[in-house]
Amino acid sequence: MTTNDDLVLDDPVGQSLGSRHAHLARRIGRATTYLAEVATFSSVSADPGPQDWSDLAGLLGPGAFADMFNCPAVPPSSWEPVFSLEGRQMIWPDDGLPGQPRAESDTGVVELGAENVVEMLDLVARTKPGPFWPRTHELGTYLGIRVDGTLVAMAGERLRPPGWTEISAVCTAAEAREQGHAARLVSALTARIVARGDRPFLHVAEANTAAIALYERLGFKTRGPVTFRGFRTP
Repeated sequence: MTTNDDLVLDDPVGQSLGSRHAHLARRIGRATTYLAEVATFSSVSADPGPQDWSDLAGLLGPGAFADMFNCPAVPPSSWEPVFSLEGRQMIWPDDGLPGQPRAESDTGVVELGAENVVEMLDLVARTKPGPFWPRTHELGTYLGIRVDGTLVAMAGERLRPPGWTEISAVCTAAEAREQGHAARLVSALTARIVARGDRPFLHVAEANTAAIALYERLGFKTRGPVTFRGFRTP
């Protein structure tokens, strides 16, 4: 259910780039996108016109990929559609508390940073949780779990519209699944986000029923459906 408190989640990319991720933004007019190697997410105004699409194309360059996330507006016909994926947006309830999972989740969980990019990219390549680039870790805190020194699970913070922090890049290596790693990492991030006064939210593909069940079990509620779209500039 949408309330006035969560309207920023209708455009989490634009809201993030205009506030807490402004230092990672490129902008022309009303079109904005992240710095290269941070993220491919782009945003235009709520009612984009030809100039807005032209400005975004200028930012990205010819033949570039534009991940429009959940933008309801469709670019001009000269932009090539790349993908369309049905998903849902889930949020942490405003009266929700991380509770018992918090104590368990901190055990064996480590923070990841620039020095861990190579192994983070390797894990992402093997598990394919979604877009992740060499500088994606700059979007927020990333946590991981290692087994015998090898990174086998990861999750982190991505979009950060005012008052909210998105949990993303939740992934576990095939050989380490069904051991509760994802639940521990999401719980740990949830506890940290709530402790600093934000509310967690996340996005998940509608076909990923196992992930949806996990997030519901941890306390997340569905806010509504989303359609992720990507295009290539002319």
